Amino acid sequence: MSKSLGNGVDPLEIIAQYGADALRFMLATGNSPGNDMRFTTEKVEASRNFANKLWNAARFILMNIGDAEVAPGLPEELTLEDKWILSKFNTLTRAVTDNLEKFELGLAVQKLYDFIWDMFCDWYIELCKARLQGDGADAARRVLVWVMTGMLQLLHPFMPFITEEIWQSLPHEGETLMRTAWPTADAALEFPAEEKEMERIMEAIRAVRNRRSEMNVPPSRKAEVFVETAFADTFRKGVPFIQRLAAASGVQVGEHFDVPGAVSIVTADATIKIPMNELVDIAAERARLEKEAATVRGQLEGVRARLSNEAFVGKAPAQVVQTARDNAARLEEKLALLEQSLAALG
Repeated sequence: MSKSLGNGVDPLEIIAQYGADALRFMLATGNSPGNDMRFTTEKVEASRNFANKLWNAARFILMNIGDAEVAPGLPEELTLEDKWILSKFNTLTRAVTDNLEKFELGLAVQKLYDFIWDMFCDWYIELCKARLQGDGADAARRVLVWVMTGMLQLLHPFMPFITEEIWQSLPHEGETLMRTAWPTADAALEFPAEEKEMERIMEAIRAVRNRRSEMNVPPSRKAEVFVETAFADTFRKGVPFIQRLAAASGVQVGEHFDVPGAVSIVTADATIKIPMNELVDIAAERARLEKEAATVRGQLEGVRARLSNEAFVGKAPAQVVQTARDNAARLEEKLALLEQSLAALG
């Protein structure tokens, strides 16, 4: 930005549109000493979206607290998912503190962003939703509030307004977030074994979701899931999570299952089998794939006809000819995948 070139940005206008916290967070993101930054409104919008994500997580917690009394501190009994998020938060606290002491603001912000968006909002909140409706509701509320409070404390130097506003609405002690003690890592909250167990389960859930997405299976269509693994005890603990987050009608865990016509999904620690006829309407899926394959064949024949025309290849610009060849290769690859999918249907 240059004043003489007239391409400067008025920070007051940006604040009026996106908020001061979004601008502050954007300026810290990717920042490192001695480097210039390119300003774009897309980066400020991304920071504003992050603030919205944090706000929605707080609303979810408050909605599930209601009129209940939430005791300060963590519960004595912690579940697998509790230990996972607490251990991850412990690592985050240590890393962010170290980054700030070295003035590595960009690294600190990125770690906070990843933890809050992915681990806390996208995973932990989803993992504990069922508990919030049952006997473990009180413990789940206490962990949610404890971790949220710690996240707000770590985020406060970068986004002071929204963090203070959320903190004031949560159960808390003291007058202002700004005067609370900075979080410190606690060896008692390190659970490496539970972290590994939870991540095995999460990897399986991601793999099932990805395969369902590739096959265009709607979330409403549930299917039996068979998990072949040497870590049976771990995956049995994760059955409720797999059932709810991977749209499973049921989950069986063991060393081997004979599932004819199954879709196999392989992770580092398990092979997951799902009966094909439970995932899709085979007749309808075959018809869809055949129709798509016919369309791709027609497109491929058209491109090949152009490439077989000597006048086109000889007179057209080299870039146009190369684009046609690239298009033919892409269509051939797509057709091969469609034919593989048809063969898998039997």
